[in-house]
Amino acid sequence: MADPAIILVSEHHADTLLEVFYRRYGHDYTLRSARSCAEAEKLAQELKDAGEAVALFVSDSRLPDVQQMFEAVHRFRLVVPTARRVIAAHWDHFLADAEELRPGLARGKYDAYLLMPRGNRDEEFHNAITELLSDWTSTVPQPEVVSAKVISPVHDGLTMAIRDFLDRMGMQNAVYDPDDPHLSDFMPQMFEQLGTDRPRYPVVWSPARGPIQATSVRDVARSIYPRTEEQADEVVDLAVVGAGPAGLAAAVYAASEGLSVRVLEAEAVGGQAGTSSMIRNYLGFPRGISGMRLALRARNQAIRFGTRFLTGWEVTGLAPGGDGDPHVLHCDDDRVRARAVLISSGVAYRKLGVPALEELVGNGVNYGAAMTAGREMEGYDVVVVGGGNSAGQAALHLCRFARSVTIVVRRPGLEETMSDYLIQEIGYQERIEVLPCTRVVDGGGEGALEWLTLEDLNTGERTRKIARGLFLLLGAEPRCDWLPPELARDKHSFILTGRDVPREQWVDGLPPANLATTVPGIFAAGDIRAGSMKRVAAASGEGASVVPLVHAYLAPAPEESVAAAPVS
Repeated sequence: MADPAIILVSEHHADTLLEVFYRRYGHDYTLRSARSCAEAEKLAQELKDAGEAVALFVSDSRLPDVQQMFEAVHRFRLVVPTARRVIAAHWDHFLADAEELRPGLARGKYDAYLLMPRGNRDEEFHNAITELLSDWTSTVPQPEVVSAKVISPVHDGLTMAIRDFLDRMGMQNAVYDPDDPHLSDFMPQMFEQLGTDRPRYPVVWSPARGPIQATSVRDVARSIYPRTEEQADEVVDLAVVGAGPAGLAAAVYAASEGLSVRVLEAEAVGGQAGTSSMIRNYLGFPRGISGMRLALRARNQAIRFGTRFLTGWEVTGLAPGGDGDPHVLHCDDDRVRARAVLISSGVAYRKLGVPALEELVGNGVNYGAAMTAGREMEGYDVVVVGGGNSAGQAALHLCRFARSVTIVVRRPGLEETMSDYLIQEIGYQERIEVLPCTRVVDGGGEGALEWLTLEDLNTGERTRKIARGLFLLLGAEPRCDWLPPELARDKHSFILTGRDVPREQWVDGLPPANLATTVPGIFAAGDIRAGSMKRVAAASGEGASVVPLVHAYLAPAPEESVAAAPVS
């Protein structure tokens, strides 16, 4: 297959752009230039018809055959929805055109507004370009660089779930049939490592870890961050349950300040936020950042300071410590002991409660954004259920692939539950339709989802809709069934902290600290905490704010910290 293409569009500066891009990208991408919107549109269509990929459009801010640049980027998107789109304005026009063009970024009309390169090493420009190319790579079904091979004769629910986990962990992966001729030299080595030539599929292989026969996603998760024997009996300063934004922030700040930190995550690092295709309102990322990349950067930052992660570790119980004894977190077959504990395990999506659809989970029906499944929806009709930001981000991601995306919500609209920038971006996408006052009541198919029944909540009328994918991002419920009764919770089972704790459980007439629970040394942050804001930035802030409280709890009592006077 030919290298993916970058199309450079400018009436007067196409040659300049071509020269700049050739120096950096000429060996890895096919560079094509055009001098008008129509010429670029035609070129992209020819490449698409030839089965070649278009990764990026880079266009001047003024083209001869369009009155308004939003028309041009819209036409580019219609031809190649997965391609990233950049407007690189010439320095003569950059400020003059900015006021009109920049609002389009918030609506998702294009991905970056940049100043055209003014030299050979315009690193700020190239940093933006490489980030966008990296984001584009995550949408490619078979990436060029593979961190993990999933070997399976069938694309069943488990295989797809493993791929989704690897995607969320930032590990580029591809599925191979065991009889693939490209694996002819690889398979004998793999059989030798496994000790059998009749393995149980799927087999997951990565260069650093070798092959494993996976019976569940948990098998793969535990192979990435295994626990060593030396760590089995340790008592750490802080155990973090849940590696979403709150847990990751706490891990970074606690480890950077010298505390020993262990993070236990039942699934993939990043939590639900890690499934967001693009977070555009997170501080410090003006071009936006995917939840996976945000989680990957935070994880690497925490590891740099000494945090150890344990993925595939579902905490099933917590025994509070006391009188100098550590708290004990129980997992299925192991335990972690810690002087302080942060509960940041987030929430789980509510079940739809339609038996016929529950049977198809993993075969067209997905709880959460299911980034991998999105790539499988190319050319099909899909339905997203939910009205929150996660549902909006999922719909925007899916519309790059699916023929149509229908957002189904019970409310009269999205305004009460979704950020304005997402509503505006959804309104711009002609592939997305919003059905208010509607619910999914039935569905089915032969081994995979093929159709859904939708009910109008106002009239009771039911209609049948063809759909290959159903993505359920319903209201969230806290994962609290494993917590001890000593931890106070509200009527919805969210953990109470600070002044939200009932007065009868205050100590000496004083409430716990803001993020402290009713058990000394156990804290809560993020979505699982009652009254939390349910936003990535808010969760990150809470996670960081827990660390001073942990320090205060772990600090020796004043009388213990005073050294005895030397005897003369």
